[in-house]
Amino acid sequence: MNATNTSYSTQCVDIGASAISDLKMAVYILAFIFGLIFNVLMLGPIFQQVQRQNIIGIFLLNLSLSDMLYLFTIPLWISYYRQDHHWNLGVMSCKVAGFFYYSNMYISIYLLCCISVHRCLVVMYPHRSKTHRTSYYAWAQCAIVHVVVVVLHIVGLIYDNLKDAHDDKNDNDRCYETYPMQRPVALFNLLRVGFGFLLPLLVLTVSYWRILATVGQRPHLNAQAKRKVRMLSFGVIGIFSICYAPYHIILLARSLVFYQSDNTHPDGSYCQFEQKMHFFFSCTLALSSLNCVVDPVLYVLVSNGVQKEVTLCWRRNTRTQTEDFALSTHHRGQPNSN
Repeated sequence: MNATNTSYSTQCVDIGASAISDLKMAVYILAFIFGLIFNVLMLGPIFQQVQRQNIIGIFLLNLSLSDMLYLFTIPLWISYYRQDHHWNLGVMSCKVAGFFYYSNMYISIYLLCCISVHRCLVVMYPHRSKTHRTSYYAWAQCAIVHVVVVVLHIVGLIYDNLKDAHDDKNDNDRCYETYPMQRPVALFNLLRVGFGFLLPLLVLTVSYWRILATVGQRPHLNAQAKRKVRMLSFGVIGIFSICYAPYHIILLARSLVFYQSDNTHPDGSYCQFEQKMHFFFSCTLALSSLNCVVDPVLYVLVSNGVQKEVTLCWRRNTRTQTEDFALSTHHRGQPNSN
């Protein structure tokens, strides 16, 4: 794009040094530290479940690996916000970092849908669905999710001309902060909101609603077991909504305003709206990055097998530490034979 259009991009939304950069940098640092710790700690119990052909374990392993790939790109975003929204690593690295960011988001969303549907089938049709609840089908579903999400985001990268945000002459080297929005990107955003958030949210809600209804009709379950199911269901949907809903709501609003407003002039209503929304949109981006931290919490919530493995690991570590302490105390109490 020529210098005139790049200048227009700069005037449309003025992104300068502000507290937003420090806030987002802090959130990404926390997400990187705790996300890496939690995911590494959960790999052991999850891998144990995969070895036992546990279906949920297969979904969780793919979810954890996707989180890990994204976590390795977080230092790039930390550097970006540390330099007040200046990307000095080139266009290709920006594309790679954004690719892993958005791919991880939607791989996580759809794998959570697979987990919720699996749990729903187990509760409602434990015998009839047994033939479809195998490790083969689980690996096939994970492969389909990865392929579809990756292909769609490769297409998105082709139409999202990130070179528009990199212009040394005007000191405008942004990453995924190109204004005004391009028409193919606006259309892709609408599809992401519809098929990447609203549809999965509907699947999650219906699945856990059916689970709650079915469990409530079973007299052999006590009140404590039913309360646990309710807490798990509301917890999964709540965490899902907190991480992803704000981002997709503002993304939907930005895309709709783009289509309905004058986006050909830097003083038009569209650029004014983008300027007002930039702070809130930046906050929702940071909030969505926390999915790498809360995903391990979901691992424990949705899988009884992982809960047991975590408990066993905790007990083994505690017992080992106690025995080591007792042994060292015993040796200190013995006289020196030399």
